[in-house]
Amino acid sequence: VQLQASGGGLVQAGDSLRLTCTASRRAFSNNGVGWFRQSPGKEREFVAGINWNGVHTVYQDSVKGRFTISRDRYEHTVYLQMNILQPEDTAVYYCATSRTAYSSRDASTYPYWGQGTLVTVSS
Repeated sequence: VQLQASGGGLVQAGDSLRLTCTASRRAFSNNGVGWFRQSPGKEREFVAGINWNGVHTVYQDSVKGRFTISRDRYEHTVYLQMNILQPEDTAVYYCATSRTAYSSRDASTYPYWGQGTLVTVSS
């Protein structure tokens, strides 16, 4: 499964961005998907996850109420809508798909990763 993450850019604090993760295979539609991010000098951290049918979503506490993960199974696409962005949200954002129908906060459970898209939030 090949994943392509896009939508990053340079924005100001308080602005919004929508990240898109597109998969190359239909199998993506039956798997959980997670968004992770990594800032310089920090470990990769979980941001949000969504199960195979989009019913169940989970978020890191720091993004709850600001970020929304969603998916279009028929277009093999998962979105991360990011609102009220803050400088601490600056990172390379990665999407990943699991082997199961559910997402996980544990990056080691995701065998397939996209290349990442850079989000920079200026103050």
